[in-house]
Amino acid sequence: QVQVVESGGGLVQAGGSLRLSCAASGRTSSNYAMAWFRRVPEQEREFVAGISWNGGVTYYGNSVDGRFTISRDNAKNTVYLQMNNLRHEDTAVYVCAVGSFLDNTAGQYEYWGQGTQVTVSS
Repeated sequence: QVQVVESGGGLVQAGGSLRLSCAASGRTSSNYAMAWFRRVPEQEREFVAGISWNGGVTYYGNSVDGRFTISRDNAKNTVYLQMNNLRHEDTAVYVCAVGSFLDNTAGQYEYWGQGTQVTVSS
């Protein structure tokens, strides 16, 4: 089993920045892809960003490309999401996922955290 815990959410004004962290523990291996999704009530879960096991490949959702940056530190089994120029529409619960393959679909990920709330005031 792999435990996934997010941190770093909060309230920020539009145009501001936040950095989210996601730590994986338990039966972990650095050979995992990790990703961030976000969810808003009554909307489908949206892919935000993903990173391959060695950090060599990254994917971003269209709505965040150019504003968010995903990175990872395998020595700490941790992935980060740097979010800049935040917009009101970025308000959501951000959830971290761990899986065998990098993909932008939720079904490819095996382990999920509980999420951290990000609220952007306009």
